[in-house]
Amino acid sequence: YEEARKTDWQRYEEQLAAYKAQLTPAEAAALKEERRRRLAKRRLFREKRELTVLGKPKRPRSGFNIFVSENFQESEGVSPTAKLKYLFEEWRKLSSSQKQPYLQLAEDDKVRYENEMKSWEAKMVELGREDLLRSRKQRPKKKTPETVKKTAETVKKTETAKASPRETMAKLKSKKSEE
Repeated sequence: YEEARKTDWQRYEEQLAAYKAQLTPAEAAALKEERRRRLAKRRLFREKRELTVLGKPKRPRSGFNIFVSENFQESEGVSPTAKLKYLFEEWRKLSSSQKQPYLQLAEDDKVRYENEMKSWEAKMVELGREDLLRSRKQRPKKKTPETVKKTAETVKKTETAKASPRETMAKLKSKKSEE
């Protein structure tokens, strides 16, 4: 069995080398990009699964989500997509006073989510998993006269550096004619 595995592996490596040799650089780059995309997708899936295992609270529902969950079974339509389209039209037809109970429930759900997130984040800090915490929004810095002056200078530089649409089109045409 071991000898058969080694010969099969040797044959595989030869075939792979021959395949890679016949690829164009664009095809090789496309394969590399596809592999990178697959690995990123797998990594994202693992991260989401880890958050679920750690008990991260679900995000708050919107008023429309609550409306759909309450009315989905009774809604008209053969397929789930048709039912959602029907419910979307019904939601649009509702007046603001009719939407108010759903919006109030959504606000309550936001409060629930914030409270659960605070306790979950405290638990993650205890476990030493600060990497899972939400990033805090940075407060804007107070504008001093120096920063205002620097900002104005950078705006002027970018405005002068921008080309007019005619200049941009002329550059594109010259590139095409060179090719």
